[in-house]
Amino acid sequence: MVDSVTIPDLPEGASDDPGREQGVDQASARALAASRVQLPTLETPTLTKAELAELLFERLGLNKRESKDMVEAFFDLIHATLVAGADVKMSGFGNFNIRRKAPRPGRNPRTGESIPIKARNVVTFHASHKLKGVVQGDIPLEEDFE
Repeated sequence: MVDSVTIPDLPEGASDDPGREQGVDQASARALAASRVQLPTLETPTLTKAELAELLFERLGLNKRESKDMVEAFFDLIHATLVAGADVKMSGFGNFNIRRKAPRPGRNPRTGESIPIKARNVVTFHASHKLKGVVQGDIPLEEDFE
């Protein structure tokens, strides 16, 4: 967190408006200023099924249809196992567990009315120590995944 920012004084006769010295209109000046500053995006990069299939195609030499089918079959197997109520354990990655949540009283935040929340099953994921170490930078990432 930045407590304060020091802005240097401009030289005599200089303008803080980018483009004014070149005779550029305001809209162009704003565009020029925006092109100089790269703000970080709020979006988190996401790995999709299509990208996984593309990686299988590139790294293992499978054709695109086989790659897509393999990714779909992998996730279908995990889905079916979890729906059946069994846990999924992946060595070096983590565990998907089914947890039973008991019924409990809830409250509508708008009206304050008490509403019962039914018992339900939820899926939880616990990362392995190895995955946590790689993400945190404690364990070096292995370059060769093949």
